[in-house]
Amino acid sequence: MKVSVNYDEKAPTRNAFGDEIVELGKERPEIYVVDCDIAKSCQTTAFSKALPNQHVNVGIAEQNGAGLAAGLATSGKIPFVVTYAVFGSLRMGEQIRQSICYPKLNVKIACSHGGLTPGNDGGSHQAIEDMGAMRGLPGMTVVMPADYNSTRKLVRAAADWEGPMFLRFTRDAVPSIYGEDEEFEIGKAKVLNEGIDVAIIANGDTVRLAIEAALKLEDEGLSVRLVDMHTIKPLDEDEVKNCIATGAIVTVEDHTIMHGLGAAVSQVVAREGGARVRQIGIQDQFGQSATYEELLEMNNITVDGIVEAVHELKA
Repeated sequence: MKVSVNYDEKAPTRNAFGDEIVELGKERPEIYVVDCDIAKSCQTTAFSKALPNQHVNVGIAEQNGAGLAAGLATSGKIPFVVTYAVFGSLRMGEQIRQSICYPKLNVKIACSHGGLTPGNDGGSHQAIEDMGAMRGLPGMTVVMPADYNSTRKLVRAAADWEGPMFLRFTRDAVPSIYGEDEEFEIGKAKVLNEGIDVAIIANGDTVRLAIEAALKLEDEGLSVRLVDMHTIKPLDEDEVKNCIATGAIVTVEDHTIMHGLGAAVSQVVAREGGARVRQIGIQDQFGQSATYEELLEMNNITVDGIVEAVHELKA
């Protein structure tokens, strides 16, 4: 395999969003940031200082932020509502549905602290249902990049994408996978390795675990198809069909297994047939206070967990 994980270069993907949104705002005056009073945590302080006329802080009032963003969108602006993922999906849920998705407005919900990465903040701040909740809304696009460079590229692509979008970033640092020149397309999966024996499909902060697991499996003699499914809606169904051809698929996500990446892939497999699926992710439970790595271990979202799931499928 040509792909690898660089643990010497680590950064939270929220930092990449903060860096890219400043560049976009300078290039395009129609881009606004609607902050929910957590600019420091969500990395938009630099934007507010550089572009104060394109920045609005609504306070700790996410639902108002969604409504304000909807209004901006009707006047030709491209607003990014910025908050924590747990609030930007569930607390704002009704406003996103009624005021953004129903009228098909061009609003981006850009959220830090996705999944288990807010570990020590506890279960109340761990967004483990967010992408699934957003995936269920008609017209909503759902994206989670894997590292710093892919985040910058996908945030830039989001600014050009017409319609509602939910972007999910990590609080904790994740290692580098992609170079600065790598290209990304919303709705088009990134195939990291071709393979015929088994497919591993991951997104976000779990892509690095999938890469390490694939390397182990290839050392054992298995040919692994490895996919970064950064967009879970619209799902790249053509690539899922390519994975079905291996006969065995393992999905990996920092999200509940009930309605996220694994569920989306399983729906395609159920319709098409031809493969068995194992889902690795957060079980039907809330998070709890622990470190990010400990929480991953508790849910078997590990390299060994992925390898074990592949062995079960191939037994």
